[in-house]
Amino acid sequence: MIAHSKMRLKVDALVFDAYGTLFDVQSVAATADRFWPGHGDALARLWRTKQLEYTWLQSLMLSAVQPREDFAALTAHALDYAVEALGLALPASDRRRLLDAYLYLAPFAEAEDVLARLAPLPRLILSNGTREMLEPLAATTGLSRHLEAILSVDAAGIYKPSPRVYQLAVDHLGLTPARIGFVSSNGWDAAGAKAFGFTAIWVNRTGAPIERHGPKPDAILRSLTEIPGLVGKA
Repeated sequence: MIAHSKMRLKVDALVFDAYGTLFDVQSVAATADRFWPGHGDALARLWRTKQLEYTWLQSLMLSAVQPREDFAALTAHALDYAVEALGLALPASDRRRLLDAYLYLAPFAEAEDVLARLAPLPRLILSNGTREMLEPLAATTGLSRHLEAILSVDAAGIYKPSPRVYQLAVDHLGLTPARIGFVSSNGWDAAGAKAFGFTAIWVNRTGAPIERHGPKPDAILRSLTEIPGLVGKA
């Protein structure tokens, strides 16, 4: 379903994914490019790809002998993989600076204005990230002033798209899933949210094909700026 100006989704709260939705993960490319001119974009993309892949694999492999590592640890593993795969050298001091770049990701230009315009609806983050990663990031970018809460998958002990993760938002808000609008730029996350029962909004900035493995989102947007005209309470 493609959202248009006359369409309205009736929700009582909005839950946002963080990485790639409110914060631009590709912004780490600028830091990487200072170390390896001309390679920053490729490094950032492969780093992000492996970061997500490791969350899915760790969720599947979870057992008494294979405990889950948090998102900070997986982000470090993914960086090490990407550096080696691209044949780059990475001194320990530069590795720390690159990992720290995830604590200073740039928000998408429209993110703060959109969050402000969505008041008085409750607005939350639900993310794979740890609270130690997310809370400083939201504070330094100014987004925290528009957020009721920041929820981490660590409370569920597993990564998205596990239903246990999405249940965290239901428990926090005390609403039925259908009354919660879930916003993500990740197609797989939007599908997982819709399968759970959320009203799913996919911010498809790149014009990617719709995912085939799960249900379609309730709305497909090209930008966060379309959300205030889309949602409304019954």
